[in-house]
Amino acid sequence: MSEDKTSSASERRPDRAAFIIAVFLFVIAGVMAWDASHLKTIAQYARVGPATVPEVVAFGLFCLGVWTVAEAWRGEFPERETQEVAPVIWIVAGLACQMLLLRVAGFSIATGVLFALTARGFGKRKLWISLPIGIVFSFVVWAIFSQLLQLTLPAGPLERLFF
Repeated sequence: MSEDKTSSASERRPDRAAFIIAVFLFVIAGVMAWDASHLKTIAQYARVGPATVPEVVAFGLFCLGVWTVAEAWRGEFPERETQEVAPVIWIVAGLACQMLLLRVAGFSIATGVLFALTARGFGKRKLWISLPIGIVFSFVVWAIFSQLLQLTLPAGPLERLFF
């Protein structure tokens, strides 16, 4: 009988990670509310202005923060699985490579590297297959945006070769 009391007490322990998430929600809500209060208000008949939507979103984030605190205090969040770090590292490495290569190698090659490393993070082991596929997909996206829609994306040697 004493075992049941200790096991139920340990299950209802407050969730620290959820408290941290709630703090971030409160901070984001506060920054949005502060920023919305500094927007210029235009004198108009309706009370809806440029600050209305940010204020509503800030209020919603504040409510989510309160709800998260309540759920964290009760300890009713589901059990979290262990986090695998390797896929996250592959994806972050892909993002870093894209940012570093974007100006030098152009959109297609940089985004192809991002595609390949993200695919590796999700379990596709053959980089020699996913890299060319990513470059081709990225080149098609670059061609659509740059040539058809007339938007400016960074061009590299591959893009200059064809256009």
